[in-house]
Amino acid sequence: MGLFSKEYERLGDERLMELVVRGDERAFAALYDRYHGRLLNYFHRMLWHDRERARDMLQDLFTKLANRPSSYDPARPFQTWLFSVANNMCKNAYRHEEVVRAAAINLRDDPDRVEATNGIGVDHELFRGRLDEELDKLEPDHKATFVMRYHEDMAIKEIAAAFGCSEGTVKSRLFYTLKKLAERMKEFDPNAVYHGKA
Repeated sequence: MGLFSKEYERLGDERLMELVVRGDERAFAALYDRYHGRLLNYFHRMLWHDRERARDMLQDLFTKLANRPSSYDPARPFQTWLFSVANNMCKNAYRHEEVVRAAAINLRDDPDRVEATNGIGVDHELFRGRLDEELDKLEPDHKATFVMRYHEDMAIKEIAAAFGCSEGTVKSRLFYTLKKLAERMKEFDPNAVYHGKA
């Protein structure tokens, strides 16, 4: 006697994973529904705004989860484990993407990108573009920490668990990243990045 779809929606992530390990496809579908949007956005931000690549990575991640659900460590919260797997996949992609370094240099040297708005207000799209450009120049761990905190709205504690590091390390990465952004984006107010969130 199986559970109804509505009942799956009410179950916690860890309970759903227990069912996935036992081969319950509806539990897998419930986890996919819960996380695919956030992970697609995460991959999209982390992988140079390449929508196609983000979709491929999302599919790879859930394929791995479907084929080897036992790779999940039940001692860890599912969300932090899932984002740490996603982060490792991004790191692997960076290793194979030397081209990105060249792209970042081209963007930096493009005079149209350097000319900032002079004074009145900031174009939101322009700001986002510049922010993404600067994030791409950061160390992968710093970029991932920033994206998890300010785009995925994850708590410091959750990010620390995803990386397997201390909360202090997460805070220092965020401090360093915000400091760098403030230095490199003098034409904008870097505080706009995180909407007043501490």
